[in-house]
Amino acid sequence: MSRVIRIHQFGGPEVLKLEDVDTPEPGPGIVRIRVEAIGIGRADILYRAGFHPIKGEFPSLLGSEAAGAIESIGPDVSGFAVGDKVSVIPRMAPLFGTYGELINASADYVTRHPAFLSMTEAAALWSSYLTAYCGLTSAGRLSAGETVVIPAASSGVGLAAIQVANMLGAIPVAITRGRNKAQKLTAAGAKHVIVSDQEDVVARLSDITSGEGAQLIFDPVGGQGVEKLASSLGQFGRYIIYGILSSEPTPFPVAAAFSNKLTMSAFAMDSV
Repeated sequence: MSRVIRIHQFGGPEVLKLEDVDTPEPGPGIVRIRVEAIGIGRADILYRAGFHPIKGEFPSLLGSEAAGAIESIGPDVSGFAVGDKVSVIPRMAPLFGTYGELINASADYVTRHPAFLSMTEAAALWSSYLTAYCGLTSAGRLSAGETVVIPAASSGVGLAAIQVANMLGAIPVAITRGRNKAQKLTAAGAKHVIVSDQEDVVARLSDITSGEGAQLIFDPVGGQGVEKLASSLGQFGRYIIYGILSSEPTPFPVAAAFSNKLTMSAFAMDSV
């Protein structure tokens, strides 16, 4: 028996139940992990509350990030050994669940992590940093010298995006709603910080880019603000939507804002 956190209905934190369950022997392609740390992301909260696009069956496990040691290995698994220190990489559907002392996970979503990372760090970084890195590089094609606008910049993915942008030699512009977060975002590496509750975001972006517009917007919010924010893009700018923080529908297409000056990329990632 091992302890896990499960839900039997959707709702607030009160629906979380700590329960003793039997963790079955790992089947084909599965490894069993003794968990030492878990990551908790916004996708977990959305799933628990019933707002996630994917719904499991009750009782349902939770979580998509964890770090620990492999305890046993199922058939058809290669490249791992019992005792390996590993991390579970997030996947769209929380079918396995990581909120437990002993969990089964698909070997396809398990990786060894660098020894210099603590278990806590190894459990918490994948969702934020993979989202930021893939979004800015593969999808966003961000390059040195380009300006990237990062709404909700104080989030885990936002902070990761600031770091990745700096690594690429780009210019990260952080957007936050509260002035109290501005100094922390500057300390985190943002070249410019815009407080949306107190400043005209479009006007500030025009000043920052000398009227040329940004090359990339990396947006976890969506909603009705997309069209206004998109007007701050420059020639051939890219707009990446990777989250659903807004309760409002996102207006597609937004041709009035885009005109003929840009190409748009949009993708959804289950990390915020």
